[in-house]
Amino acid sequence: MSRNGETAEVTERASSRTRIRAVPDPFLVVCRCFSVITSVTAILCIAVNVLSAIRSFKDGSDIFNGIFRCYAVVLALFVVLAETEWGFIVKFWKVLEYWAGRGMLQIFVAVMTRAFPDYSAKQRDLVLLQNIASYMLLACGVVYIISGILCIGFLKRKRQQKETTREQAFKDLEELERRRGELEQLLMQERV
Repeated sequence: MSRNGETAEVTERASSRTRIRAVPDPFLVVCRCFSVITSVTAILCIAVNVLSAIRSFKDGSDIFNGIFRCYAVVLALFVVLAETEWGFIVKFWKVLEYWAGRGMLQIFVAVMTRAFPDYSAKQRDLVLLQNIASYMLLACGVVYIISGILCIGFLKRKRQQKETTREQAFKDLEELERRRGELEQLLMQERV
């Protein structure tokens, strides 16, 4: 009977050790939140440019504005993909790995979104959306450029590597504790 009590105690001790979890890095949480804000702003730029392109092509009056808006949509998609830090994008466009490069791209998309506004009364809502989207993305781009100059992106990459290493260490520890518990149970069973 005491053997079963010892086994339960060993299992409880092993499971209590594996419940320890690291607290997420507040700096990385802030970076992720800012990345989400930038992505949402870029998506707003995409929507505004698509609406503007549709109106330009529908009216047929300004085909060049419609083509310009299509290019703005494609570049805004690159902004969204850069914010996801998808390996494929970073691999082929190394400049987007650096925050100053991302900031310049975001500012360029903001300028493209703001360019050629049509101030007619019937498109006032679209112009307002263009202004909001372009200024928000412009602000994000300026923050990225300043952060890039201050090497915040480098600091973020180092902390991400540290977090990944820490997570792997916790997974390895959990696996070792699980194996230890199994071996202790087998040892207890063999003693019986």
